Amino acid sequence: MTMDSLFTDIARYVHEGEITSDLAYETARFCLMDSLGCGFLAMAYPECRKMLGPVVPGASMPGGCRVPGTPLELDPVKAAFDIGTLIRWLDFNDTWLAAEWGHPSDNLGAILAVADYQSRVKGVSVSVRDVLTAMIKAHEIQGILALDNSFNRVGLDHVLLVRVASTAVASRMLGASYDQTVNALSHAWIDGGALRTYRHTPNTGSRKSWAAGDATSRAVRLALISMTGEMGYATALTAPKWGFEDVLFGGQSITLAKPLESYVMDNILFKISFPAEFHAQTAVECAITLHPEVSGRLEEIERVEMETQEPGVRIIDKTGPLNNFADRDHCLQYMAAIGLVFGELNANHYSDEVSSDPRIDALRDKMVVRENESFTKDYYDLDKRAIGNSIQVFFNDGTSTERIEVQYPIGHRNRRSQGIPVLQSKFSNSLKVVFGEDQQAAILKSFENINLLESMEVKDFLDLFVKQVDGLEAALA
Repeated sequence: MTMDSLFTDIARYVHEGEITSDLAYETARFCLMDSLGCGFLAMAYPECRKMLGPVVPGASMPGGCRVPGTPLELDPVKAAFDIGTLIRWLDFNDTWLAAEWGHPSDNLGAILAVADYQSRVKGVSVSVRDVLTAMIKAHEIQGILALDNSFNRVGLDHVLLVRVASTAVASRMLGASYDQTVNALSHAWIDGGALRTYRHTPNTGSRKSWAAGDATSRAVRLALISMTGEMGYATALTAPKWGFEDVLFGGQSITLAKPLESYVMDNILFKISFPAEFHAQTAVECAITLHPEVSGRLEEIERVEMETQEPGVRIIDKTGPLNNFADRDHCLQYMAAIGLVFGELNANHYSDEVSSDPRIDALRDKMVVRENESFTKDYYDLDKRAIGNSIQVFFNDGTSTERIEVQYPIGHRNRRSQGIPVLQSKFSNSLKVVFGEDQQAAILKSFENINLLESMEVKDFLDLFVKQVDGLEAALA
């Protein structure tokens, strides 16, 4: 039986595809730095730390995979979960916006865990350059699948694509044959997809912070299963009645919008300034720009007019009570209100304590959100990939602020030269959450020489991030 072409196209890419883009490797290095930094920032939150460690007490694996920022040594499946969860917890890692959106750096959970397992446990030589190549390919698989295929429209969560991309690259890194990779991919699709329930009112909750870790962990498990010789399923996507497309995708075909190369890594969007859902990044920038003019006149505001793209309206235009951190960091009005009131936005602004400030909901009640069709058009333009927002504040005396519009967030490729120094500062500050000064200096030095970094063995690279104390909680004291 002929295998579904999507499986073979992806497997051929991970086994035979050559990455020729210098920009992709340069961007991947920054992505590696930024993703690790997001994990270190997340270590400050007990809700995240409770998810880490062996599935059951005592099930550690001495000499096993390292989880950066901790003393943990785990099997690669749980290590992938922990690394992926850390990276994703604060919604501060890189992102990709298309018909389906997501965070391609979520795949780093599987990539680092498998690379360390191969290097540390199996004795296979794996370099940081190999990790970067795997990152570029995982980004590409997830991102190109997202261009034309909108899983959220049928209620499925985008972490489905994390599982698919991670399964492909993890299989290759583990030494799977081409056929074994194809088989593993069929299992990744047979798993179906998680519901988006936990991302939307009235069920918005913290699962969205560990769902990607779960997906990347499952990918490693499927890759390992395929390498035992477990059979694959040729038409897991296209089989009438029982295939993924008929059961879960309304009979639509799942396609690759363009050949798999390095388009996604070349054009990835970094979350640099704010831990905010990406459709709101430029709105927060607008709000912070207006803060000096508005913060002393909050009680005089009559209304706040906000324009955004169609996905911004559909996904994060949210009124009414916001029950938790996850509710607030996916509410356009809340994030804009924080910028107007405080002139900044960080993860602590989503806390119950800050959200109880009456000025925030008072501002939200005065906000009018509507779609700007021009923003929507430029959002879906594959050459522009803009994420426009605008804000204008009107006062009771008939005066108003200037209408502030921002098309591209600082993490966009169009603002890369402006954004990279900020990204490096974000990483440097993240190290202070977990490490002492000497270890911070050693980590920063490792990123200074590109050739030395890329030639470094993965196990030696990850040893730089080991927290040398007994016990996870002690590591964060």
